[in-house]
Amino acid sequence: MATLNIPQNGKAIKGRTKKTLPSVDLTAMVNLAFLLITFFMLTTSLAKMRAMDVVKPVPIENIQDWADYPASRTMTVLLGKNNTAVYYMGEPAKAEMKTISMANIKTQIAKNKQWVAQFHQNNVSKYMIVIIKPTPGANYRNFVDIIDEMLINKVESYAIDDKNITPQEKAFMQQKGI
Repeated sequence: MATLNIPQNGKAIKGRTKKTLPSVDLTAMVNLAFLLITFFMLTTSLAKMRAMDVVKPVPIENIQDWADYPASRTMTVLLGKNNTAVYYMGEPAKAEMKTISMANIKTQIAKNKQWVAQFHQNNVSKYMIVIIKPTPGANYRNFVDIIDEMLINKVESYAIDDKNITPQEKAFMQQKGI
């Protein structure tokens, strides 16, 4: 039982009568404090869950339908294994594919975005489009990192496509061992 400690000579001195000071039982107050702490711990939310909306393109029967994306402002990033990615600008059949580490992809996205802006005379309606293609060897962390890079670099339009990897892309990735 919780009690308030009183010094041993804690006797009332006023007047002629010698009364002992009353003792206070603190058990009820301690119980109330723990009940309040428990109540507030169980009813508050510490952090709100944040989820990202991901919209994937409609499945395409013919790979030639990708011609709707303008080659002059389209960057494709293929996520591979071992924290490596392949990127290129334009169409896969005509483009020069390059490998890059995931640590350096941010700078390359910024360079390509700047190149697209210069190529189109800073026309705001001609923004860079990025197509992200995670391959079976890619890990989830690299996927999240590339989505974060889209937000950091303020890429206005990007698509996630894990179904339509072209034969040229597959051959290049197999050649590089990615």
